[in-house]
Formats: sequence, structure tokens, C-alpha cells
Amino acid sequence: MATGRTHRPATRSRGIPEATVARLPLYLRALTALSERSVPTVSSEELAAAAGVNSAKLRKDFSYLGSYGTRGVGYDVEYLVYQISRELGLTQDWPVVIVGIGNLGAALANYGGFASRGFRVAALIDADPSMAGKPVAGIPVQHTDDLEAIIEENGVSIGVIATPAGAAQQVCDRLVAAGVTSILNFAPTVLSVPDGVDVRKVDLSIELQILAFHEQRKAGEETPGEGGADTTPPAAPPAAAVRRRGEGTEQGPDGDVPAVMPA
Repeated sequence: MATGRTHRPATRSRGIPEATVARLPLYLRALTALSERSVPTVSSEELAAAAGVNSAKLRKDFSYLGSYGTRGVGYDVEYLVYQISRELGLTQDWPVVIVGIGNLGAALANYGGFASRGFRVAALIDADPSMAGKPVAGIPVQHTDDLEAIIEENGVSIGVIATPAGAAQQVCDRLVAAGVTSILNFAPTVLSVPDGVDVRKVDLSIELQILAFHEQRKAGEETPGEGGADTTPPAAPPAAAVRRRGEGTEQGPDGDVPAVMPA
């Protein structure tokens, strides 16, 4: 069986833009839903609406794959599922290790969507000795002392970090040194990695803060004062409070905010 260590997706060598790569999973999710309903073909407009993009952008994205559809018929759903899955590397077996088996790590381990999308949880790793040997999602947790050996034995090239922020960089360094070249980071901190290592960060708290910004703007527009919306900025926090907030941490104003699992 092929492993993630020896086979890489062809997207970069074919010059597919990163923005297009980021949208391919959206198309695949929409197409998979159509396939499960036995829908044979779909128009670019219908697929674009299901994926949440405009149809012109979708057609441009698919042109990078060499897929142009048939006028009056649309796109063949099953072929597009195969084509995008192949482009994303999902027709292969990708062993993954999850480091940090707290509430978030355990939730990730129990996520049933990995196997159906070409990913296999090869190992669960935690620094707590009391966790060693305990099964989570049917997989016994192993200690971080064995991290390098586990990566080598399973041919792992993708690592998931679900540790507290303070431990994330050290774990990242060990993963990279052991041969991991792609990391999904759930820890609330920015990781430093060498060239050739890809990092994707998941932080729902940031997305919620952005939504809060928009909600505040909408609330201001809907509650006008005498001269329209109240645009008075909130009072700045006392300087002493600002100093206390930043003391003793390198994580910035968020501190050690726990990572949140995406929906």
C-alpha cells in the first residue's frame, strides 16, 4: 500500500494556484454529497452555489485540472470526484499522528471522516505517562518518548498538533526532525518551520473574533443615535492592565487560550 512518505500530490508541479487548491476540498465535499444522492451530472452554476463560490471562479479552477465540462450537460459528478481526489492525493493512504490527546486530541481521534477521505490515524501520542496504553477511539496512546520511532515505523509525513501552546513548538521541531513535512496545528500559537514544511493552522477563536467584529458593525448600523450610528470608540483599557496582560507570556494578548475544534 502506498504511504504519504513516498507519494506526493501533483498540484504544485502542475502550477495550480494555492487559492484554487484551498477551494478543491469545497468542491469535493459538494460533489460527494451529489454522488451520495446518485446525481450523475451537475452544472457549474449548481456546483458553485453548493460550494459557496461563483461559477466563473469554479470554471477557472477546473481549467487547471483540465476539466471543462460539456455544454448543455455539465460536469460528470463521479469523474470530478475522482479527479479532485487524485489531485489532492486522497486516492493514497496517508498515515497521520496526533500529538496531544486531551479533549481536543481525543475528539480528533474519534472523528470518523479521516478514513473516508484517505487518512489513517496511525498513532496517538501524549506526554502524560498515565495516558500510555489507554485506548482512545480504539487506538492505544503512546508516550512522546517514542515519537521518532513511531513516525519512522509508520512512514508518517503528516502530523497533527493538539498540545497546549507552550509545548507546540518543541513537538513541531521533533516532528520535522523525524521527517514530517506537513503539520496541522490546533495549538494557539504560531509555529516556526524550515522551508519545505507546510503548516496549516486551525483556530476557531480567531474566526469568532472576526464574526464579533462584523456583529458589532451591524449592531452599530441598526442602532443610530442622534446623528446616526454611534461610532464612539470604546475606552482604552488602563495601561497597567495592558502591561499585566503581556507579562510572562510569548503568546500575545490571547495567552494560552485553548484551541477549539472546527465544526
